[in-house]
Amino acid sequence: MTFSSRTSSRHQEEEPDGPSLVAIGGGSGLAVLLRGLKHVIQSPDRLTAVVTVADDGGSSGRLRRELGVLPPGDIRNCIVALADDEDLLARLFQYRFANGVGLTGHSFGNLFLTALTGVTGDFYQAILTAESILSVRGRILPATLNDIRLRGTGLSGRVYEGESAVGQSGERLTKLELLPAAIPAFSPSIRALESADLILLGPGSLYTSVLPNLLIPGIREATSRSTAKTVMILNLMTQPGETDHMDALEHLEAVEQHAGKGLVDAILVNATRPEQPLLDHYAETGSQLVTADRDALADRGVELVERDLLADGELIRHDPAKLSQSILELSAPRALSHTNG
Repeated sequence: MTFSSRTSSRHQEEEPDGPSLVAIGGGSGLAVLLRGLKHVIQSPDRLTAVVTVADDGGSSGRLRRELGVLPPGDIRNCIVALADDEDLLARLFQYRFANGVGLTGHSFGNLFLTALTGVTGDFYQAILTAESILSVRGRILPATLNDIRLRGTGLSGRVYEGESAVGQSGERLTKLELLPAAIPAFSPSIRALESADLILLGPGSLYTSVLPNLLIPGIREATSRSTAKTVMILNLMTQPGETDHMDALEHLEAVEQHAGKGLVDAILVNATRPEQPLLDHYAETGSQLVTADRDALADRGVELVERDLLADGELIRHDPAKLSQSILELSAPRALSHTNG
């Protein structure tokens, strides 16, 4: 399958307001992506994040367990990333209390979203209010408004209950599932996917940020049903305890196992190699470059797109501007038919 085979006539001409992009994921990877995209997408209503609500660790996990609310952390990160001006208000939402009985470790944004949910009785209304306060340049949609739990099974047969345990399993996972399995998707998220021109998976934690969304039947089916191109953005490095030694093909196979074949049209990877001392430093923590075999992916009908996506600095990270520019190029009609390594 090529990009063109999943592109309807509606997408063959440039939209006057630019392409409609939907990014699926969570965690810091999705925030980096959104931080760059908000500067290149002309109309805020053409940039949407569909965000996981499976988090059970840290401040979000505590609020979830103690107050029975949906975990706000990934949503908060996206709100700040899409803020029109990441100044005082945005930094306030990210402020984390360093002390105080019951407050230590909580972020102000998490507490704000939780309190507003209690006042309005509606988690999505809390998101909309926060978006208005920070003049967000895009839409943030939870994948579901229902409580979900993540469960993973490793090669050893051991079962890992909860997102935090899955992310720290330390072994290859053979199965990932949601409890309950048939949870309904948030309707606006389904509509956004169905009308998108480009759907982005990642970057971010494969098993704890990207796949939890696709395990929701409505999200998975809407992504498959959409005529949009679907691009999987690979992390630069493997994630210790979660994607150890996994290359691009194995990332794709994990998506196919849990969401079905034919969902991904292309995989976007970084083409710039970091300095060796930096790679050596990461290797000490068990993190390695994610490699990609063009021929192996081609055999699965998936195109490999290589671009310079590396940020400057002492950490191996995606550069938001480089990443967003590459995505904008790929969103153009027939873009991949001219792609080369």
